[in-house]
Amino acid sequence: MIFPLAGPVEGGTLVTIEGSNLGLREEDVHDNVFIGNVPCAVRDYHISVKIICRTAPVFRDSDSQDLQFPVRVTTPAGTTTSTVKFTYTNISVSGVWPSMGPVSGGTTLSISGRFLNVGSEVTAFLDDLPCIANKTQSSSQRLVCVTSATQLPGSNGAGGGYPLQVRTLTVKLDGATRVLTTPFTYTPDPSIVDIKPLRSTWDGGRMITVHGSHLNSIQSPRITVLYNEEVLNTSVCFVHSPALMECPSPTLDQDMVLALIEQGNGQRRRRRRRARDRTSMDRTPRESSYAFEEVILDLGFIMDGVKSVQHLRKHFPEVRSHVTYVSNPVYFSFQGGLKLYKGDTLVIEGEFLNAAADESDVRVTIGTSTCNMTSLASTQLLCSPPEDQPTPTDERGVTTSELLPMVVVHVGRYQRYPLGVLRYEKDVGFLLSPEGIAGLAGGALFIVIASFIAMGIYRRKSSQAERDYKLMQLQMDSLESHVRTECKQAFAELQTDMTDLTADLQASGVPLLGLRSYIMKVFFPGVSDHPILNEPRNLSGGRSNYDVAMLQLEQLIANKHFLVVLVEALEAQKTFSIRDKVNVGSLLTVLLMGRMEYLTEILRLLLSRLIYVTAANKHPQHMLRRTETVVEKILTNWFALTMYSYLKSESGNALFLLYKAIKHQVEKGPVDAVTHDARYCLSEERLLREQITHSPV
Repeated sequence: MIFPLAGPVEGGTLVTIEGSNLGLREEDVHDNVFIGNVPCAVRDYHISVKIICRTAPVFRDSDSQDLQFPVRVTTPAGTTTSTVKFTYTNISVSGVWPSMGPVSGGTTLSISGRFLNVGSEVTAFLDDLPCIANKTQSSSQRLVCVTSATQLPGSNGAGGGYPLQVRTLTVKLDGATRVLTTPFTYTPDPSIVDIKPLRSTWDGGRMITVHGSHLNSIQSPRITVLYNEEVLNTSVCFVHSPALMECPSPTLDQDMVLALIEQGNGQRRRRRRRARDRTSMDRTPRESSYAFEEVILDLGFIMDGVKSVQHLRKHFPEVRSHVTYVSNPVYFSFQGGLKLYKGDTLVIEGEFLNAAADESDVRVTIGTSTCNMTSLASTQLLCSPPEDQPTPTDERGVTTSELLPMVVVHVGRYQRYPLGVLRYEKDVGFLLSPEGIAGLAGGALFIVIASFIAMGIYRRKSSQAERDYKLMQLQMDSLESHVRTECKQAFAELQTDMTDLTADLQASGVPLLGLRSYIMKVFFPGVSDHPILNEPRNLSGGRSNYDVAMLQLEQLIANKHFLVVLVEALEAQKTFSIRDKVNVGSLLTVLLMGRMEYLTEILRLLLSRLIYVTAANKHPQHMLRRTETVVEKILTNWFALTMYSYLKSESGNALFLLYKAIKHQVEKGPVDAVTHDARYCLSEERLLREQITHSPV
């Protein structure tokens, strides 16, 4: 292993070579380590396994050319050449960011350039002040270092003074040195003059305005909340100018802070019995009665290496630097999640709304529009919504389920209280412009004129309508008389044409089929000549191969597992048609009808598997709807066999009598030969309603 694999062309890189058979003494490798043809001076040696050497400078034809050479080690045992190559690069430094920082140091500088992560050792200096390099955060194009503290001209060690312009930034990477002129300026440490407001809720996010000097010398200042000099939480500030920055108040865990204060027994704290901190609740104002707490904590700032602002109470006693944390405001949601807006000011109710907020800290959105704040009191917030109802979304543009704009109250940067949706119900007079009112007046005048015209037409036609009414009344009377006559005639026909079907059936009898014919019609409908009707073969002459095969097949069918697998295999075959499945089901039923217990057991197994498979499909309700499988046909045949005796002895006569009665009733009157609609049909859908001249066919 060779590390590092790159270094500056000026040399000076400590290269570590690890391996085996690297000599038995340092004299074996002394002056025998080369990178290409350039010697590498041995600085440390571990017998046979490790060599540390320092590279020598190389010369190039051009500045942009990188040189790559293998590492070669010669010992009395021979010469070893590495497969990987060491690269000589020409490092460069092009810029520094940021360009200023506090005199106390701690500023993280980002030095841009090329090949800044090669070599073994890197140092940086601002004039003669070290800038501590951090190689773990550096890359090929960036070197990160942290400035050290110094003193400004005219400060006399007591702060203040004038900015110090650094003349040169020097980067030393092994044997290479690169210099950048006027890269950085040391400025006086930031100072704090005023902080306001000094009240915040536990959820934080209230913008605190900080006035001071030299605030822009810090790139990422942070505000801190402290208790007994212990940092509880921080948040990032936003610098607007050298004298102004804004910081959102940090979020604090109320329970944790109160526990620390209970342990400290020295922190100032005021408690008043009012309300217990909570976020927006679906409660009415009448339900509020809980504990309200105020806790006073210290403020500080993290500004690079400036220690004077880390605890303001110590270093800036004249500055009010304590912040009071109070309970979060409580905004009551709309009753039922909906509020009607009738064109006046929108009133939002709650509690402790201005305990740690003013109008500038609160923002109300209706959909994606803003409701202009007009007043903020302890229990009420007033704002003026837009004239037109905003889009039916929340403040992020997401459509609401009610298709109405969502009302959301934002307090500071972190607190969000959705209250419900708002529906506009303005008075029409306020919604219409003068042009609209004029249009309505013109429309009303047109309606009045049209009404007079309509009244004249109505009077002229009223007499005609009266005559038409009398004519219609005569037609209705005639129609009622005709219907009455038809009803009487139909009732007489039904009463006088009664037929005793029971006597006819006793004379002719019910045409009950024998079991053989019944099975053929149910199992094989439409088939009059089937092989199963043939007489069985006489086996007196000995058994042929055919007979032996049939006996073996019968034995296999008597095997429960074989029969179940056979049916499932036939069902899974795609070329097996529905007619084939029905025939197989009927044939199996014929074979097993003499063993009904065995047939029932097979049917139970097949049905349970069919139910399991069908339940896993998308449409389990389609099972047994049509006879399309072997199992369904076997089930149909099983029902037919078990019901034969009952049909023959009990219900057969009644069913046939019902059939004959319905047939006789329908055939009393005319029946359409094409559509089969009948005058005396029992179904309203097939009723022949017209009076037509008919003749028997």
